[in-house]
Amino acid sequence: MRTRKLGTSGLEVSAMGLGCMGLSAFYGPPTDHAAAIRLIRTAVERGVNFFDTAEIYGPFANELLVGEALEPFKGQVTIATKFGFRIDAEGKQVAGLDSRPEHIREVAEASLKRLRVETLDLFYQHRVDPAVPIEEVAGTVKELIRAGKVRHFGLSEASAEIVRRAHAVQPVTALQSEYSLWWREPEDTILPMLEEFGIGFVPFSPLGRGFLTGKIDESTQFDASDFRNRLPRFSAEARKANQSLVDVLTALAAQKQVTPAQLALAWLLAQKPWIVPIPGTTKLSRLDENLAAVDVELTAAELRQIDAAAKSVAVQGARYPEEQARLVRPSR
Repeated sequence: MRTRKLGTSGLEVSAMGLGCMGLSAFYGPPTDHAAAIRLIRTAVERGVNFFDTAEIYGPFANELLVGEALEPFKGQVTIATKFGFRIDAEGKQVAGLDSRPEHIREVAEASLKRLRVETLDLFYQHRVDPAVPIEEVAGTVKELIRAGKVRHFGLSEASAEIVRRAHAVQPVTALQSEYSLWWREPEDTILPMLEEFGIGFVPFSPLGRGFLTGKIDESTQFDASDFRNRLPRFSAEARKANQSLVDVLTALAAQKQVTPAQLALAWLLAQKPWIVPIPGTTKLSRLDENLAAVDVELTAAELRQIDAAAKSVAVQGARYPEEQARLVRPSR
């Protein structure tokens, strides 16, 4: 497995990480515990050393899973987790944003225990909290870094201006936001800003929540608990309209003798040397398929062809319902 540095921070990780969220939440019933442990540990065997989780995935279940799976590999892997949401008293669901300094410290202590580590490698603010100045957030994480409880500070779905303000207080190692061939908004202001400040970029949903694999179409039926049922971009009408993008990618992938997923991931890797995608999966076969994308070399001509083909398709449907979009709109 090749490695990449997340900007100029000095944090070097595998060129492809593993997003662990879907093993516990949001994409249907949780994966069988033993199978999930096996998948995470197989990823380590394949050379992956960068794993992404968060307290709200479950809630708490995913951190517990990742902590158990990776305990034998202490010191060999980088685990990223996140703060920034309030979870109800029953510990069952998200109850709003909360990046108050005292809450950040509480989450850090709890995440350390669940992950079975002495230091959190990368601690992201999961979503920007408009009630708490980003300078206070960055300052709190800076204190945690000085105390040896956190190594690196990250932000998720933050605007370029928010990242600049945070970075002035505590250097930001990485920004995690959605980026793929069907969501390219980060190219406008985010990528230039990250390059300017030497900050790494960690795209989540690099395969469009599975759509870019070519395994989903308008007739696909998701489990009742799958959150894609609530996403406008995954309505049957939107999937039918967006099929043309998958058709384009499938044709280009066939020319290259790779899968559509591998083409989409290789395209992302080719955009910048400090980009590290974190595709998630529950299947060992898909893990191997995704990791093989690291070795797919795209020529300048092929990249231009992919870019032109993707831009010729107008993707239909919003990323999130309006009420949820207020929490994830990076233009704030």
